[in-house]
Amino acid sequence: MLNNKIEQNKSGYLFYGLTPPKDNTDEEKIHAIASRQIERLKNINLDALVLYDIQDESARTDVPRPFPFMQTLDPGAYSARYLQDLDVPKIIYKSVGKFTQAGFQEWLATNPNQIEYSVFVGSPSTGQEGLSLNDAYEIKESADSKLIIGGVTIPERHFKKQDEHLRVVRKIENGCRFFISQCVYSLDNAKDFLSDYYYHCQDTNTPLAPIIFTLTPCGSVKTLQFMEWLGIYIPKWLKNDLERSEDILSRSLDICKIVAKELLEFSRVKNIPIGFNIESVAIRKAEIDASIDLLREVDMMQRASALKNELLTNKS
Repeated sequence: MLNNKIEQNKSGYLFYGLTPPKDNTDEEKIHAIASRQIERLKNINLDALVLYDIQDESARTDVPRPFPFMQTLDPGAYSARYLQDLDVPKIIYKSVGKFTQAGFQEWLATNPNQIEYSVFVGSPSTGQEGLSLNDAYEIKESADSKLIIGGVTIPERHFKKQDEHLRVVRKIENGCRFFISQCVYSLDNAKDFLSDYYYHCQDTNTPLAPIIFTLTPCGSVKTLQFMEWLGIYIPKWLKNDLERSEDILSRSLDICKIVAKELLEFSRVKNIPIGFNIESVAIRKAEIDASIDLLREVDMMQRASALKNELLTNKS
């Protein structure tokens, strides 16, 4: 079970991330979307399905949003009502800024969709009304809730502020048991974060919580613009390559595989528990299909890495 794997600080997590349909989608179409999602994933050995709670992040930046924001269905309700036939743990993102203190306490107490795992997400910009992330952690700590919570980590933020590992450790102290990253296209940023996280935890005798790196195929210049708008860092050389590529989707898949391979080896040597969350930020079939192909490929990479580690351990 996922909980046991997390408790034992194991590596090799395989997640897939989904955004629920728009909330104005008619019932028949929602069922059709869910059926296609289940069909794509039912034969893959997933550790968990991640469902995002989408927020309007327009206040975070002055740059116009490449695609218009449209409210989606509540991820917990979508999971409970439409994805029951996909028999894997569901990790539900929860935007805590949508709640008042009383509302969040009630949600934790009733847990209307019987959520077992959740990732709390703060408001996309400072100064917005609603519950803060720290408030949510405190309420969860004082509540009689068995909800297993994770946190978000952003390696790119480490490049700018050099303190992402400390943010992660504080979230561990607040009850987070695992972390899912923002999409990673920069190996250097991810390795720098992992290195500081690893050595800080060694120095302070802090157990390492698993870090799940998100990988996202990019199939068009429009998708690339949207990813950058979301705050995903694309190195300049890679952005140039993708924009000028004759097959941008194939090129981005190659990069995602390189990132996965490099992070697996980097983490294997240091025994850092990691895994991968594969997603598609676009709704084009080609990009969704590419994300499923990447999911299968990363699964094989992780199995090979685990086997290599086992063989080396047995030799020693």
